[in-house]
Amino acid sequence: MSHFSFRQAALAGLTALLPVLATAGTPFVVNGKTFTDQKAYVDSGARCTTVQPSALEQLLLAAKEQSFAAEQAAKGRDVYQTAGGTIPVYWHVITNTSGQGAPTATQINNQIAVLNAAYASAGFTFNLVQTTTTANNTWYTCTGGTCESQMKNALRQGGPGTLNIYSNNMGGGLLGWATFPSNYNSQPKMDGVVVLYSTLPGGNAAPYNLGDTGTHEVGHWLGLYHTFQGGCNGSGDSVSDTPAEKSPAYGCPTGRNSCRTKPGNDPITNFMDYTDDSCMNTFSAGQNTRMNAQFTQYRPTP
Repeated sequence: MSHFSFRQAALAGLTALLPVLATAGTPFVVNGKTFTDQKAYVDSGARCTTVQPSALEQLLLAAKEQSFAAEQAAKGRDVYQTAGGTIPVYWHVITNTSGQGAPTATQINNQIAVLNAAYASAGFTFNLVQTTTTANNTWYTCTGGTCESQMKNALRQGGPGTLNIYSNNMGGGLLGWATFPSNYNSQPKMDGVVVLYSTLPGGNAAPYNLGDTGTHEVGHWLGLYHTFQGGCNGSGDSVSDTPAEKSPAYGCPTGRNSCRTKPGNDPITNFMDYTDDSCMNTFSAGQNTRMNAQFTQYRPTP
């Protein structure tokens, strides 16, 4: 079955489950950890543990990015031009010493296909260069900290424009995390994306098993914030065409409008929200522009 046929079949199967999964008080299980319901899971922060900037940090970064754009414009270069590019990918499979936790080659290839489909509108393509496999019990359940530093220092390949993805069996119901482009210069070895291996297409982390945890985390790696960044106030996610959103959405709540004083319903189909994989299908034009600007500034290629 092709990747796209697999996704269509999986979507059909998940459609009947969504009302149950989103029902308040219905126990929600992610990778062996049980939450009161899906809302409790999302509220726990386990969906994505990428460290988001504070409002002040976001303002300082925005000023730095505007300054860079102005400097480039003076040289006749437009950092906001949608140019994209090919991003080499090194995939690091982390298993335990019994070999558990290894996605199949087909799953990894399907995940790359998911990324290529999602980022086509931004002009980015992802090319899998190499897959490595490392058996390490500590790294296998790593949720950040010292084990993450050890893992990445030992395995990371390439420069700022090279995507390193690490798949493991992180605990606590976590699905993944990533680093931002602006983090690279200060901590180049920590750069990359970590995902729960069962979120890959065909994995068992339903309703997050169509590969869009990878899409979401790569969005952070390319400079995007959550659509609910800042809630209904401030500069939000620093993208003008994503409607303000008070809090993360879950399930697929069509018509949700959590910021009623701001225009537009919540962007529940956006890859940078917390909705189910079957609900996600969109990057906005503004997000595409931001990703290209961030890539040009922080991830230049030779």
